[in-house]
Amino acid sequence: MTGMTLLVLAAAYVVGSIPTGLWLGLAVHGVDIRQHGSRNIGATNTLRILGKKLGVLAFLGDTGKGAVAVLLIAPFSTWPYAALACGLAAIIGHMASIFIRFQGGKGVATSAGVFLALAPIPTLAALGVFLLVVAATRMVSAGSCLAAITLAAAVLMMPHSWVAAPAHQIPDTAVFRGIVVALGVFVVFRHRANLIRIVRGQEHRLGSR
Repeated sequence: MTGMTLLVLAAAYVVGSIPTGLWLGLAVHGVDIRQHGSRNIGATNTLRILGKKLGVLAFLGDTGKGAVAVLLIAPFSTWPYAALACGLAAIIGHMASIFIRFQGGKGVATSAGVFLALAPIPTLAALGVFLLVVAATRMVSAGSCLAAITLAAAVLMMPHSWVAAPAHQIPDTAVFRGIVVALGVFVVFRHRANLIRIVRGQEHRLGSR
């Protein structure tokens, strides 16, 4: 791995570290969303505490930084796994942000941006599942977990030529498939408290505080 690749990975991590919802809340309303609702810095808590406009902006920002890491930062490296590694660096940045003492969110929106850039077809399938589940339950946590599982299943079951189309930035290797599965498991693990609340009938729903 070259020095340029290390710089590229560091840049992707810093971009991923931008706490979009937190900074929006502080800049627009002087509100620290870590002190309200679920205390998460992600788009869902931003939506719940600061309203639809800032919630949508937080989602677009968190998704966009994942896509930027893959599409704009990774090409500066010639390493075959640069796009995937930069995407993972952005996700890690969101979950352990350098700007807020290595705390962060659950990484779902940033992961969506990464995989929309890397593997659009499986990601769109996962997005469809997410929207259906959220529409039916108003629980973003349930939609996020099922979307992560759908993405992993699609990557495992689809031909790689479909998975990587149209940019084909990811090699057809067990490493890639293993990382996607591991990420899906990790997303579910990060939502373990939410899943417990779902079982107990106590999970937060959109439209409630």
